[in-house]
Order: sequence, then structure tokens, then C-alpha cells
Amino acid sequence: MAARTSADASGTASAHRRLAGEEPLVDMHAHFFHPDCGRDDWVERNDARLRAGERIGIDVHIGSVLGTFGFTSPTYFPSPRDVTLGNDAMLALARADRRIRAYVAVNPNDTSHALDEIARCAARGAIGIKLAASRRADDPLLDPIAEDAARRGFPILHHIWQHRRREWPGQEASDGVEYGRLAKRHPTVAFILAHIGGGGDWAHTLPAVEDLPNVVLDLSGSGVDRGMLDAAYRAVGAERLIWGCDITMETGLAKLRALSVVGLSAAEMSAVRWRNSARIFPAGAFRELEARLGPTRLANRDVGNALV
Repeated sequence: MAARTSADASGTASAHRRLAGEEPLVDMHAHFFHPDCGRDDWVERNDARLRAGERIGIDVHIGSVLGTFGFTSPTYFPSPRDVTLGNDAMLALARADRRIRAYVAVNPNDTSHALDEIARCAARGAIGIKLAASRRADDPLLDPIAEDAARRGFPILHHIWQHRRREWPGQEASDGVEYGRLAKRHPTVAFILAHIGGGGDWAHTLPAVEDLPNVVLDLSGSGVDRGMLDAAYRAVGAERLIWGCDITMETGLAKLRALSVVGLSAAEMSAVRWRNSARIFPAGAFRELEARLGPTRLANRDVGNALV
């Protein structure tokens, strides 16, 4: 699939001052669109994300495409055809623009297809696994996927509700308690708990995972509740917070600025901005950061060294 975009694919830094500062920055929760999503503005939406990223100062966008986002099969229960179609689109975007990296998105309800898709996309450059609300996070159907992630050194980014109080139509949503059960079964896998700012009761999420060292909290989502970042920092520390935007990039920038007010040190800010990503994603995943920083600094993947 052609990765049409009118944005500059060179990754050249904007002439404007980077709103988030000059320190490296990785957005580990991005979404992109493609022509089979049923919207005519897919190129414009992708370009807008990259333009905003340049203005903010994002060096790397790690993105996923959820099938056709509901156009030809349900967003959270995509057909095998649509899963493959979305992943092909995401991989094409990553090949076309060095600022972009790809998750492989899978539907765990079809184990065989999910594992085949992970193998296929990993061979083509994917660096992590994306799971949406397709199956409860603690369901044994997710175990083969987590086992494969462990073998590959891939993190898993899982769509999570902040305290699921009931069933919701069109999805099989999970919360931090259920995600924690999966993380306990696979202690060598880095599990990214998606968008604590995505709505719901984040105060329920924090105690559910605070004692699970392989669960990392993704700060993305449109929510900017006062006290949310403070509580997350107290619960898990900077080494288990990871920055991302999801759909609303302006709230991603707002939360990044708020972290300095919360009281993170410069070393802790570096961890949240990019060092934690460099630690949990496979070695070699961020070649443009290596170009900026030099291979020696990037190769220091022990976040503990950043927090001394």
C-alpha cells in the first residue's frame, strides 16, 4: 500500500522553537489513517499529526492502525483481512517517514492469525504489539501473544478503561485489575497500560498495578485532571511513566509541561520523555535518536542510570 502524505518525510527539524524543549521526545501512543478507513481526509489527518509533532518537538511517533476503524468490520473486533490491511498501512507509513514506527495490531480472538501477523510485521519493522478492547485482558487467549512478545522483546500496548464498571457495546473492555493479572503471568514482558488520561477512574488503576514492575503507565488521553500526574508519579515513580498523546496532542503537551510542576527532576523528565521508551522497546528501534545523541548515549538502556 502506498503511504500517501504531503508532509515532509525527511524528519528535518522545524524552524520553530520546539514547544516541548530540545530534549528528545517519543510519542509512544499514536494513530494514523489510510484510504480504506472510509474518510476522505486521511492524508490531511496524518499530515496534521506530523506537523503538530514537529511543532511540539516529537522525534518519534510509534503508531498503530486498528483495521479500518470500523468502516468494514468493527474497530475492536476487526476481521483478519482488516487487521492485515491496517498493519500494511502502518508499515508503509513507517517506511516512508523516518519519524514513524509501527506497532502490529492484532485481534486475539483469532490466535493463529494474530501470531502469524506478529511474525510477518516484526520481519517488516514493527517494534511492539497493540491490543485493543477485543478480549478481556486476563483471558487465557492473550497468553500466546504475551509469550510471543517475551520471545521477541516486544512491549504490549493494551487499550484500558480506567475502572470498568459495566459491559460496553462493541468492545470487551478491560481495566487495570484485569490487565494486572495478565502482567503477573508474564513478568518478563513490558505491558503499557494505555491512556490513564483517557477518561474514567484513574485512581482505581494506580493501586491495581503499583506493585507490578513490568506495567508502565501511558500518560496519554484527553484528560488533564488536577492531581492525576501527581498520584501516578507517587504510585509508580518516573521509571514507570511513559509519555504519549493518543488522539489529542495538545493535552499531551500540557501534561508534559505539568510534570515539571509535579516535581520531576531533569533525569526523571528524560526518563518519561524518551529513556523509558528506549528501555522497553527493542534495541535499534530509534535510529533517529541515535543520530541525534550518538549510539553510546542511546545504548544506555538502563533507566536506573538516568535517575541517579
